Amino acid sequence: MSKSWILYENFNSEQLSKELEWRCEPKNWFLDRDSSQLVLKTDLETDFWQKTHYGFEADNGHFLFTKTSKNFRMTTRVKTLPKSKYDQAGLMIRFSEDIWVKTSIEYIPDDRSKLGAVVTNRGYSDWSTQYVDVKNTQIYYRISIIGQNVYVDFSWDGEAWNQIRIAHLEIPENSTILAGVYACSPQGKDQEVRFDFLTIEELNHEPSTAYL
Repeated sequence: MSKSWILYENFNSEQLSKELEWRCEPKNWFLDRDSSQLVLKTDLETDFWQKTHYGFEADNGHFLFTKTSKNFRMTTRVKTLPKSKYDQAGLMIRFSEDIWVKTSIEYIPDDRSKLGAVVTNRGYSDWSTQYVDVKNTQIYYRISIIGQNVYVDFSWDGEAWNQIRIAHLEIPENSTILAGVYACSPQGKDQEVRFDFLTIEELNHEPSTAYL
């Protein structure tokens, strides 16, 4: 069965797809046509986080997104060259400032970095993590959403996928969701990030089969 694409962006043109737009556009970004990549450098002290534990709120990370009200599976491959603690880049879906999900590796300079997902509901963020022995790395991320349920996965090769998180978002059914790639540097700046592609495939399956 052929796939139904909501978005298929290979970053190999002179301009981004008209279906994509920036929220908190980075000062330094471009499309590298030689490598077919979206390349950006993060601005100073950019982040997405709400209230829990740290006692602050941040909503100024770089986010390139499209909008959809359909069930979907979104995938990207990203390479990061982090510089500062908690530098990160990956995928994000967003209903509002108070309800969103992001997934990435958060860079820890003198220890193992943390692969995980942040789920934010009612304006409070929680962070689930697992340690990874990588610094500068290329990794695939995938987020699927069926109704109000979200499935987050990662892969090193784009074929064997591993679960990071299953979560429930407190959003109305058939909501319009912002979906795309993100990057930020909570404690620094100028992390170089290279996204190879961003694809969003419509899902029409039941939740039990869509996750396979």
